[in-house]
Formats: sequence, C-alpha cells, structure tokens
Amino acid sequence: MRRATLLPLWLTYTFLYTPVVVLVVMSFNRSDSPYEWSGFSTAWYGTLAGDDEVLRGLANTLIVAAGATALSTVLGTLLAVGLARHASRSRLLPALSVLPAVLPDIVLAIDLLAFYSLVSATLGLHSVLLAHTVFGLAFVTAVVRTRIAHVDPSLEEASRDLGAGEVTTFLRITLPTLAPGIVAGALLTFTLSLDEFVIAFFTAGPKDPTLPIVIYSMIRFGVTPEINALATLLLAVSFTVVIAAQRVSRLTEAL
Repeated sequence: MRRATLLPLWLTYTFLYTPVVVLVVMSFNRSDSPYEWSGFSTAWYGTLAGDDEVLRGLANTLIVAAGATALSTVLGTLLAVGLARHASRSRLLPALSVLPAVLPDIVLAIDLLAFYSLVSATLGLHSVLLAHTVFGLAFVTAVVRTRIAHVDPSLEEASRDLGAGEVTTFLRITLPTLAPGIVAGALLTFTLSLDEFVIAFFTAGPKDPTLPIVIYSMIRFGVTPEINALATLLLAVSFTVVIAAQRVSRLTEAL
C-alpha cells in the first residue's frame, strides 16, 4: 500500500530528471549529433574550453553574479534588520520587500528596461548587475528575516545594557547570529543570477552578453554536444551551490 502511494512521487521525479540525465550522458557523446550515441568521449569539453564566445559570456556572468550577490547581501541584510526592528507591525512593507521575487521575470524585466530608458541609461554589464541586485535583494531579505525570527532579542538588549553602542552591537552580536542566513541568501542569489536569462536578455547591452544569452544564441542554430557539455557544467555548479544553501539553511534553523 505504501509503495502504491509513493508511485506518483517517483513518476514525477522520473519525468523531471530523465531529460537532465539524458543531457548529461549525451554531453560525453563522441558523435557530432546530439541525438545519436556513438561512444564515450570528453572531446566536447575540450572544444568548449577553447570557445572564446562561451568564455567571454562566462566571464560576464561571473562578474554580474559576484557583484549582484555582494550588493544584494549587504542591502538585503540591512533591509531585513530594518524591517524586523522598525516595521514589525507593518504588513505592507514586508510584502513590498519580496515583491521582485514574486513578480514574473518578464514583468520585472520590462519594468527595468522602461526605467533605464526613462533615465537614459546605457545598457551593459552594469545594467544587468543592478537588475539582478533588485530581485536578489528580495531573496536575501526573506532568508535573513527568517533567521531573525529565531534570534533571541535579549542578546542585543544585554549588549546595550553592558554599554555597547548600536554599531558595536550590530557588528558583534547581530551580524554573527545572522551569519548562517546571510550566507544562505548570498548562495541563493548567486545561483539565481548565474542561471537567469529573461532579465539579462532585456537589460544587457549588445556587446556584453551573459552566458545564458550566449547559449540562447547558440541553440537558435541547433543543439550540439558542445551545448550539452556547457549545460552539464552549469547544472553541476547550480546543484552544488543550491545544496550548500540548503545545508546552511538547515544550520540556520538548528541554531
């Protein structure tokens, strides 16, 4: 009886992950065709390492992801602390803080593009970085606010009673206790920025494409084993970072 109840679960997992497994396997295909297996080979990974366009897109993506993660982490942490300390009874402000994460990507992308056009801003890596910071900030804020809910406020009160100022209390008490949530939010933001396509497509300049945009331009002419190899590497990085974020989140809940 129990096996019968688990059957829909396993069927769902099979449906979701079978294409992923096929993609990874075909990235080691010796053939030029991405659909016909002709033997094991890692040649396409070597081809990928020598593709200047892919490497340039990867560099742009890492720059954007690192910059957006840094900005989102700092601003999101400050916003989460501010909401917890000064807007604990408000429902509107917390809802507005996570709005960029709730909005569809296409809506947020069009809004950001309209804003850049309104202020006559040029498009490039800086515009993508700021755009990714907007939605990354929402995720960091949500994760850090969850951590704040599990922190004993008496620790900060004791620090102030002992003569420590607001800045000292924040640096020595608040920040260390929030560290697991901050790290989890940063890892989540980095992963989302690394894989994000829609917002980058609308806000990037023509000379500075990110890696997802490069992949999109490649698959318009057909899927090749090189793309399979690239997708496999991105899956490996994404899975690693997501698992790390989950581990840190569990640590946050345990502390």
